[in-house]
Amino acid sequence: MIDWLLLSKGLGVGVLVAAPVGPVGALCIRRAISIGRTAAIGTGLGAATADAFYGGVAAFGLTAISDFLLDYQMHATFLGGFFLLYLSYRIMSSLRRGTVAAEAGNAFALGPAFVSTFFITLTNPATILSFAAIFAGIGFIGDVEAFDSAIVLVSGVFFGSAAWWVFLAFISHELKKRFGSRFEYLVNIGSAVLIGFFGVAALTSLLF
Repeated sequence: MIDWLLLSKGLGVGVLVAAPVGPVGALCIRRAISIGRTAAIGTGLGAATADAFYGGVAAFGLTAISDFLLDYQMHATFLGGFFLLYLSYRIMSSLRRGTVAAEAGNAFALGPAFVSTFFITLTNPATILSFAAIFAGIGFIGDVEAFDSAIVLVSGVFFGSAAWWVFLAFISHELKKRFGSRFEYLVNIGSAVLIGFFGVAALTSLLF
């Protein structure tokens, strides 16, 4: 029998983790406006899947996997930082070439959108610690013996996160229809700057 209270807590955690402004949020909004809702939803689902993975590591008490991922956190941060800078460069380059509109016809937008944000989210293994703290806060302690409860909780995290990204994709797409190409241009500029900032911040953090 499904523990609906635990599921609702998982949904709340999923939204809580997804909602803060970050590079994935900027990508989701930018893709919803410049490419389409499908690419934006793929972007969000990539992040939601990675969140569910890290949430699962925390919920199931998989300390061996957690320790392994945290040991390589600096390497992951390095790769993630450079990838964010690359994405920022790609967005700015598309604006200079005037090719942003052409991306809307990309039939393969969903797959690359999913993979890119799945990778970005995975490059922050410290998310495991955040999930562990949040789960403890709602009264759930990671334990491999609490298998059914962990599945319910992690499922809630995934669907809560995914629901947020779908909502953001639809809202962003509607804003594009209302405000037009000038709004699209400003969003592309803003997302490139924000994503680049997070890339620089990630790489700078390695110095300290």
